[in-house]
Amino acid sequence: MVKIARWNYDGGTQSGFVDSGTCYALPPGHGVQALLDSGLEETLSLARQTIGSGPAVPLADVQLLAPLVPAAIRDFVAFEEHVEGVRKSIDGVAGVVPEWYEAPTFYFTNPHTVTGTGEVIGIPAGCDDLDFETEVAAVVGRVPGSDGRNLTAVEAHGHIFGYTVLNDWSARDLQRREMKVSLGPCKGKDFANTLGPWIVTADEFEDLHDAEGFLPISMAVEVNGEAVGQDLLSNMGWPFAELVAYASQDSVVRPGDVLGSGTCGSGCLAELWGRHGSKTPPPLTTGDVVRMTVEGIGSIENTVGSRREASTRVPARPRPRNRVAAAVTSGT
Repeated sequence: MVKIARWNYDGGTQSGFVDSGTCYALPPGHGVQALLDSGLEETLSLARQTIGSGPAVPLADVQLLAPLVPAAIRDFVAFEEHVEGVRKSIDGVAGVVPEWYEAPTFYFTNPHTVTGTGEVIGIPAGCDDLDFETEVAAVVGRVPGSDGRNLTAVEAHGHIFGYTVLNDWSARDLQRREMKVSLGPCKGKDFANTLGPWIVTADEFEDLHDAEGFLPISMAVEVNGEAVGQDLLSNMGWPFAELVAYASQDSVVRPGDVLGSGTCGSGCLAELWGRHGSKTPPPLTTGDVVRMTVEGIGSIENTVGSRREASTRVPARPRPRNRVAAAVTSGT
């Protein structure tokens, strides 16, 4: 199994491969983005040369970082069960809108606030309903001869370089207010995403796909050691290849792009709030520990930090609906 990671060690940041509890660094000047730009086959060849022979440090001695610096993050909402529960929690309405079934839906989130496993996640200002979202993300790599545009699902499958675990942290009270404007969430989502613990290359999963291209691997989340939810990645409404293909239509996917699956069934608190009709289990608070585990990839774990006490809302100023500017006179 080839695992690609980034880590801090001895005052510096390195990138490379993790194997049998040991981190093997890439040569100086080489990083994860260079692997994504070179493509999967070249990366696997380099891994064979590096593992066991490159500079090595024990995994236990390093601080893992997010395994890449994403070029862009698209987060889909591909699990029907999640949509059903969260809609009741956010909008107070039961069921799934018909439009969800017609095509995949995603939003762009913030690549600049990505965190790694082990980091403390602060509660954003004004948030009382902090939540997590248990996801798997596909990482895009280069395919020789392809510009990443208007891909078929078969072509898109080849662009999937590997997979990692994604926690799409969510401020549900901020999100509820924002989405009443009928646009995507913004401050309810852009404060943190966690990726990790590493990227497992896509070749490790080839024999696991079912006939329709889905991956029946287990996803689970626990808070403070207590199980909260569990699902199979194969319960997505679309396989990852179709999500990547859809993202590329009249657009482009590039090496370093991250595409999230969306939250699995029972993989967040808001879904359970919608089903229970109450905030049970309760929102996350300072000191809570959230651990997500995906079969064949690994686990990420983060502790919730303190809330930033600030007022960030800026109300709109009432404006007239004049169509002609008033005349401006200058003083003499």
